[in-house]
Amino acid sequence: MIHTFTALGRHIAVDVNSGAVHVLDQMCCDLLSLTDGPLGEECPRDFLDRLPQYDPEELREAWRELRELQDQGLLYSDDSYLDPQAAMALPKAAVVKALCLHVSHDCNLRCKYCFASTGDFGTGRKTMDFETARRAIDWVIAKSGKRRNIEVDFFGGEPLMAMDTVKRTVEYARSIEEKYDKCFRFTITTNGVLLNEENMEYINREMSNVVLSLDGRPEVNDNMRPTVNGKGSYDVIVPRFQKLAAMRGTRDYYVRGTFTRENLDFAADVMHLASLGFRNVSVEPASGALDDPYAIKAEDLERVEAEYENLARQLQGRGGEINFFHFNVDLKQGPCVIKRLRGCGAGCEYVAVTPDGDIYPCHQFVGREEYRMGSVYDGTFDMELSGKFAEQNIYTRPACRKCWARFYCSGGCSASNLIVNGDISISNEVACAMERKRLECAIALKATAAGMGEEPYTECNNTDCNHCNQADETA
Repeated sequence: MIHTFTALGRHIAVDVNSGAVHVLDQMCCDLLSLTDGPLGEECPRDFLDRLPQYDPEELREAWRELRELQDQGLLYSDDSYLDPQAAMALPKAAVVKALCLHVSHDCNLRCKYCFASTGDFGTGRKTMDFETARRAIDWVIAKSGKRRNIEVDFFGGEPLMAMDTVKRTVEYARSIEEKYDKCFRFTITTNGVLLNEENMEYINREMSNVVLSLDGRPEVNDNMRPTVNGKGSYDVIVPRFQKLAAMRGTRDYYVRGTFTRENLDFAADVMHLASLGFRNVSVEPASGALDDPYAIKAEDLERVEAEYENLARQLQGRGGEINFFHFNVDLKQGPCVIKRLRGCGAGCEYVAVTPDGDIYPCHQFVGREEYRMGSVYDGTFDMELSGKFAEQNIYTRPACRKCWARFYCSGGCSASNLIVNGDISISNEVACAMERKRLECAIALKATAAGMGEEPYTECNNTDCNHCNQADETA
């Protein structure tokens, strides 16, 4: 399978199975657009007739050049992963390597698009006590097997509302790392309202990454992210975020925003965040059920896709000045095989734990009783349900098998599928369409950054790490 497209003035072909990316001239792209399978020895006569704007001999020469790429395994390559038995045999009892620890089911903002019912996930406002957090750490150590590296994301609601639990949890985890030969990597997501000097110093010392929630321009942010008393939050949190980001230096952080149907000109929000001095920016589409007034709908796609290309044009030539999360794509190495096939690992490698100690496949399933997997208090874990999530991959999801972007997005989001289609296996086509457009823009930006002009170009992403063989120790 190949995918041809034009973005940022580049004519590009992606060989899906090898991961090779080619920047071609218009003639080569027009030739490929007529093909639906491997190229034969000679350019078909009817292709010459269907492209009368080109000299026949030049078309034949272009065909020969494309054939050379095919002979090198860089066009119409075989799918080395396409083995239904192998796809179904992906590990279903994978070690749990990441926790989303819901230390707070409460929040001091009332974001209109909040999937978590303004912070309490529909389960009542509460915070996690240290005993529950301690049991969660013990549980993930037991479930992580021989894996050394464990990720813990402090989440909410607003986790700074449970800062004492956060600090005691980090202290406890660090105290037992050596005993169990583990290495914890902590992340925290915050809206910034409770940030102060003490919290900033602590976060920058202990957190490997921090996610700062801010939607963009003042009028956009304050419309969607008011405080409990209905006032805007922009003026309160922006100076704190700027200070925290400056204090972090080279350590990881992201300013993460959400765009809705009310601000489809979201490129302006990305550029506004960059103008505030934030280098690492992620502005993501609101998702929700079909009747959600803020979620992106099919009728919005034309505008959204045009806006992604608008954003890509604005980012051209700016090098590493702005790191937009959704335009990050690695064309040279890519993730390991399991990651490419199964994605985030929700429900099998990654779970969420609530303030009551209940376990769910991820933060977006919290509150859905039918997806409750167990509890850190009694040690239960529904392996049958976990297996159902583990078997979700790009070959078991029908839409993914036909999609050119499958090795990049790894099958999409189970929660999004459930919310929109009522089934974790049925892809949310609106989300898929946006992902495909983001990838086209990302690939075109890579091509532009390389200064390739119209010269043939290839990058191959056919790296097989055999699921890192050693329990993914390098992750």
